[in-house]
Amino acid sequence: MSQSISVDAAPSSGEGAAARPPGGREFTLRAVIAGMLVAAIMGASYPYIVLKLGFGPNVSVVAAFFGYLMLGLFFRGFNRWENNIVQTAGTSAAQTSFMCVVLAAFDLLAQRPGLNFTFAPTPLESFIWLTAASILGLLLAVPMRHHYVIDQKLPYADGIAAAETLIVLDERGPQARKVALALFGGAVASGLVMLLTLPYGGERLPEEVLRSFFGLAVAGAGAGFAVSLLGIGSGMIVGNRINLSMAVGAILSWIVAPKFLVPLHLIAGATRRDILLWVMWPGTGLLIAGGLTALALQWPTLRRSFSTLSRESVHADEFPMRWVGVGVFLSTVVLVVVQRVVFGLPVWLTLVAVALSVPLMLVGLRVLGETNWGPISQLTNLMQTIFAGLAPGNLIANLGASGTMGTIATQSEAIMQDYKTGALIGSRPRYLTYAQLLAAPVGAAAVAWMYPLLKSTYGIGGDGLSSPISARIAGFAEVLSSGIAALPQYAIHFFALFALLGILLTLGEKRFGRFLPSPTGLGIGMMVPGTVVFTMVLGSLLMSLWQRLDRRTAEKYAIPLASGLIAGEAIVAVVIPLLIALHVLNPA
Repeated sequence: MSQSISVDAAPSSGEGAAARPPGGREFTLRAVIAGMLVAAIMGASYPYIVLKLGFGPNVSVVAAFFGYLMLGLFFRGFNRWENNIVQTAGTSAAQTSFMCVVLAAFDLLAQRPGLNFTFAPTPLESFIWLTAASILGLLLAVPMRHHYVIDQKLPYADGIAAAETLIVLDERGPQARKVALALFGGAVASGLVMLLTLPYGGERLPEEVLRSFFGLAVAGAGAGFAVSLLGIGSGMIVGNRINLSMAVGAILSWIVAPKFLVPLHLIAGATRRDILLWVMWPGTGLLIAGGLTALALQWPTLRRSFSTLSRESVHADEFPMRWVGVGVFLSTVVLVVVQRVVFGLPVWLTLVAVALSVPLMLVGLRVLGETNWGPISQLTNLMQTIFAGLAPGNLIANLGASGTMGTIATQSEAIMQDYKTGALIGSRPRYLTYAQLLAAPVGAAAVAWMYPLLKSTYGIGGDGLSSPISARIAGFAEVLSSGIAALPQYAIHFFALFALLGILLTLGEKRFGRFLPSPTGLGIGMMVPGTVVFTMVLGSLLMSLWQRLDRRTAEKYAIPLASGLIAGEAIVAVVIPLLIALHVLNPA
């Protein structure tokens, strides 16, 4: 019988999760071998996707499909828990290779006339740097699994989609066919829509409809709707309160803000880039203040989460905490050495980067859990600002230290998504941690040696791989090279004002939560394109309408369908670079 997942009552590991049959295999040799193969494929292909498309699509569901194919190609009789080991490894490698955006930022700075910037790490240096930072991010996130996944039960929509995919791929019999049809039908529809509308050039404006949001905003701000079934699927899973909070934030940034910022000459023009460089400050203030306040309010629960990591529970399911401590120490030592030798950073600066990564990682995990949007680039920009003050004028330190933080945040988000998947299907957390740790060096090696190949083949910037994320990081570093004074006018004032708002909203959530916007949703909505936000809102409204018209079918098919909508676009995003390399498609 099909085991479709209910979001509102999603089980956690040890609390109603799908049980493995007696003697059920999980962390097997074949799962590890297949996992490393999928990790190599995902790690090698993901840099092209990020640099070409300008965003990092969901990888958990894609890795689950690749795992199913890899295990089915070489082995028989495998199960969903073994496949989860494979998808976890693939996710880890892909998330590590996401940091090709920092390597591209080095090259973009080298192209700027007058900067005399020539630094670029060698592949070996990049490999060691990314491996150490990735492992550190994974280990720092291990103790937080119980808090975010079990106690708080945050959605982590991509983790839910991956769990649903694993279950459908593993199911047998007629009862599972309708659920499988909903998932695969959604995947096919989403993939076709993306394939027919994506211009392959990073900016997705040509696919927008109602670009000016009924004439209320300028087209260049990107405040309309996007033709993206992935956005619809994500909105179906995330829920109305977060989506509507994101919509309020998007309206503030992409519709209201330009009407004041342009006339007051606080920004050059009503373009997405100019608006973002200003509104990211109040948005980041909301995220950080709201996230840290929520952690402070939940300290008793957080302390209880740590107290459950007893010797018996660690022996049974959890990754041993003493290994976490040793691993964090060794990873930090390697980072200190690498950043001293490669980037010329003093020891204290690396230690500051690691220390500051922890609270920002915790904020990022909450944002991802609630909104299904990882604020990596925004938090990286914030770290760039901090290091502009600590090491003014030092571009290498700015990119190196902030890149370390970005890598830590990226991997912590990846492992929390996998913990969510594992909680839903009954995987042991320690095995998922093993898979992530084994695959992180594979992803680091893939990006370290694949990136130079991509650069020599396609070029970086200009008519080559545009990498909008890298361009923003490089541009931000260049602006900040003259110090904090180079920040947009009044940006710091609004950072403080919205940080206070984030604290007040978080304090009021416990009593008036139904009537107040989520500070997390509000903050992330201010920084992601309005086309993404409003499409997610449409998805959540469609979900509510379905539940109202026919709750029985909604409970049975809505999450598989939403998972398919997420999976289809993510899979096509991986396939497109392969088709381009084979000259089947020509990028626009």
